Amino acid sequence: MPLFLSTFVNKVDRKGRVSVPATFRAALVGNGGAGEGNLWAGVVLYRSPLLPAIVGADLGYMERHSAAVDEMDFNNDPQQALAAAILADSRQLGFDPEGRILLPAELLAHANITEQVAFVGRGKTFQLWEPGALEAHNTKAMALVRETMTKGGAA
Repeated sequence: MPLFLSTFVNKVDRKGRVSVPATFRAALVGNGGAGEGNLWAGVVLYRSPLLPAIVGADLGYMERHSAAVDEMDFNNDPQQALAAAILADSRQLGFDPEGRILLPAELLAHANITEQVAFVGRGKTFQLWEPGALEAHNTKAMALVRETMTKGGAA
């Protein structure tokens, strides 16, 4: 299972292509899901339902998500909406020979990404942000962490 750490900012070219950070590519290659030995080299991306960001994962992560959806109550509208927001919205993108992916226009628009994109490690997944929006988000997050810790919460 891959582990995505750190933050990298890369340029988006006029065609919407961006180089995936080398450490992220290394974590993604060979984690194609569908059992051992699958050497698909690429990433799955979908619009975050809660943030102005794109979520990235390997196929194995998406297979586990799909299995969880299969166990959901089909009469539960919020669960079905979540399944649609993630699985139906996902884009499976392969790497080109230079390690780039072509970001679909609807994903770029969702995250307001134009010239640069920040790849943000989140453990089992990662996020793609417009760098200015990420900075604003991180400022709010750090303020919340400080407030929580000041009140005796764990960090």
